[in-house]
Amino acid sequence: MEILVDLDAIAHNVRILAEHAADAAVMVVVKADGYNHGAAEVARAALAAGARELGTTTVDEAVRLRAEGLTAPILCWLNTSDADYVSAITAGIEIGVSALVQLEAVAAAARQLGRTATVSLKVDTGLNRNGIPATEFPEVLDLLGRLVGDGTVRFRAIFSHLALADLPQHPANDMQRQRFLDFIATAKEHGLEPELAHLANSAAALTRPDLAFDMVRPGIAVYGLSPIPELSDFGLRPAMTFRARVLRVKRVAAGEGVSYGHQWIADRDTTVALIPAGYADGVPRPLSGRFSVWLGGARRTQIGRVCMDQFVVDLGENEAGVVAGDTAVLFGGEPGHPRAQEWADTLGTINYEIVCGPRGRVVRTHLGGDR
Repeated sequence: MEILVDLDAIAHNVRILAEHAADAAVMVVVKADGYNHGAAEVARAALAAGARELGTTTVDEAVRLRAEGLTAPILCWLNTSDADYVSAITAGIEIGVSALVQLEAVAAAARQLGRTATVSLKVDTGLNRNGIPATEFPEVLDLLGRLVGDGTVRFRAIFSHLALADLPQHPANDMQRQRFLDFIATAKEHGLEPELAHLANSAAALTRPDLAFDMVRPGIAVYGLSPIPELSDFGLRPAMTFRARVLRVKRVAAGEGVSYGHQWIADRDTTVALIPAGYADGVPRPLSGRFSVWLGGARRTQIGRVCMDQFVVDLGENEAGVVAGDTAVLFGGEPGHPRAQEWADTLGTINYEIVCGPRGRVVRTHLGGDR
């Protein structure tokens, strides 16, 4: 089984985001191995399509991109107490700082190397996860001012993260915007003017131009999945296709059950196809009996329980002549294909989780771009 990643779709999506961003730059988020699409490959395609910067969570993710030869600015922003800031500074990675103790640790690493670290301040405007709270901000700025003054650090940006961007007109977005402006004003009062300010994720980048500031920071939209599926697909093209080859086709008599527990019993003589992909590969067991695949030119209903390594689909009389070796598309972006969003809706989750699911024995192949 495999996932195909269409790098031309990535480029298409980046161009759409750049149009919405207008004068703001685009930072493409490639955390979690590019949302399971391949961070380095996605990064190259995105940069070629007009993205200017890259975003990751950890130092390790950022350093791996450097090792792949990517020279664009890279920001990492979710680092634990034992993060290797020495390797980040050595690789020219911009470090997102969310607490005073982190700034102190970055400064120590910079002094150890005798090099200037590039830092950005992540401020908490209302998401209440990571980020510097307003009460701690003056203390952080006092230290930052001293570090900038002695050349230990370069202050590049202030950024934050929206909590309800998927509800574009929710008043919390306006509240966070104002708090963000207040943080910027406070920094300026301390004599620290950021080179950049950025706040907008995918949803805000596509629906709230007033939140673009100097740069937008899209993630899921880069991969062709809508951050607000109930509103629009925004012209995005899904980049991932999850597919597997039929292992066996066989007849099942009326009254016979299929798969563990016999949750599905044939009400007629029928033909079934065995697909060698299961919950160990990213096909969630709770989807059992609740999804279909594209096979033999049509949707085919999955029947019985999804197992660790396999599931079964109903072919009826198999007029299409499906045989072992034919390709079943579990989800993708072509006409007729099931969509990752369908799985998300069925499971009561989001499309992010679905594309992050294929794993283990699944082979990833990239298509398009400059390949």
